[in-house]
Parts: sequence; structure tokens; C-alpha cells
Amino acid sequence: MATYFVGDVQGCNDELQQLLAIAQFDPKQDELWLTGDLVARGPKSLDVLRFVYELGDRATTVLGNHDLNLLAVAAGHAQPKKKDKTENILTAPDREELMNWLRTRPIMAEHPTLPVMMTHAGLSPQWDLNTARQCAREIEMLLSSDQGNWLLGHMYGEEPSHWDHRLTGLPRWRYIINSFTRMRFCRPDGSLEFKCKASPSDKPEQLAPWFEVRKATADEPHLVFGHWAALMGKCPLPSVKALDTGCVWGNQLTLWRWNDNAMFSLNCPAYASGGE
Repeated sequence: MATYFVGDVQGCNDELQQLLAIAQFDPKQDELWLTGDLVARGPKSLDVLRFVYELGDRATTVLGNHDLNLLAVAAGHAQPKKKDKTENILTAPDREELMNWLRTRPIMAEHPTLPVMMTHAGLSPQWDLNTARQCAREIEMLLSSDQGNWLLGHMYGEEPSHWDHRLTGLPRWRYIINSFTRMRFCRPDGSLEFKCKASPSDKPEQLAPWFEVRKATADEPHLVFGHWAALMGKCPLPSVKALDTGCVWGNQLTLWRWNDNAMFSLNCPAYASGGE
């Protein structure tokens, strides 16, 4: 059995299927881990959702910011973004089945037997691993509960940007969601900054990538994340793997096989512009 990790698909189902074929992914015995943002700017978000759903326990995906936005739209709390191509999801006969499944996906996933974990955007520099685990379970339980729809309608906002264990209620939950699904850069004090989406080489001097600020312990699992297309898969830390390489921007879709550290990339020239 091989374990594969793939970056943000964002509705680019044809490219996903081509890349899996190149890597000789076998859905009967291999497992596929996806960094979130299954949907949004690509043309076949519904097909991606159905494919991952039908893989059953052979697939693990975490929630990304675009996935959460789709859930908010489906719940009547937001309007579809102008460039999103998700209308056919909202009118599909299996809409409720897919939305219920998506809402119960983890926000942080850890492999049961391999030393590797996955989130959409990364781990807050202001958290140790146990805090991250506790915060993830908190949001997952909320989304799966009767409060889930309410949370989807109130999660938007950029404050608070600084973690405090004394935070409660919506400010606490908003920080947790933003850290797991929207984070890129941090200020010198570790607080989150959401405006800049550039590559680290083009950032303002006072900002630093979250993975350069966070002090991971030596015994932490490897961390796989997506979200940040401008990185183009480049992260200087050997224990952190960045996999969003901007397929929906016309760049590449990238797949990593854990077993032999093999990388597979597919050029995606059909998309001249895409999502964040």
C-alpha cells in the first residue's frame, strides 16, 4: 500500500485523475490524502467531491477555506464568490449527502501509523502540537453539532489575530479556523497577518512565513499543508511539505508519495487565473 498526498485540487478533476494515473495510484489498495480546497475555481468541483467521497476510507481530506465557504453558501450564510464554479453542487441531487460529508471532514488529520499530519494552511506559531490537536477537535465537534450552521455564518473576520488560551466563544473559534485554513504570514509577535499572499521573497520586511516562526519540537510528525500557491511547493524545512503549486492558477498540480519520497507534478496550462 502506498500513501499519497496531493495539493489543492480546487475543482480541477481532469488534472487530478491524470496525475493519479501517472503515479499509478490504485484506489483498491493505496490511500490518498488531500490538503483541502477540493472545490472552487476549477470547472469540476462536483466531480472532485464525488470522487473523494466515493473513495471512502481510502481518502482523507481536511477542510480548506474554500470548502468552508461552500458549506456557508449551502447553508444560506454567504453568496458564491464571483469566480467560483460550484453552482452545480448546490443543485445536485446528492447535494445534502455531499455537504453533510464535507462538514464532518477534519480540520487537522494525523496518519494512524505514519509520522505525518496534515492541515490546509499550517499550524499556528503560537500553538504547541497538543494545543493544535485540541483546537482542531473543538472546531470539528462544533461543525458536526447543532451549532455548526451558526458557526458557518459567523466565522468570517480577521480578528483576533493573536492567540490567547483564555479566548472563548466566537473569537476563539474564529482564530482557530483562520489559523488552520487561511494563515500565511505572521508578524514578529507571532500574530497572524492575512493581507499578504505573496511568496516569501516578495513579502514586506516585517512579515515572516508561519513555518519560519513556529518552533516545532524534534518529535513532531512531518507536516503537510497546501493553501499557499505562491510558495510553489518550496519550504526550507525538511519536516514540512508544501503541496499547493497553483494548478488553478495555470501552474501545476503536485502529488507526493510518502513511501519513496517521489514527487509527481502535472502542468495545468488551461487555467490562466484562479483562486487564492
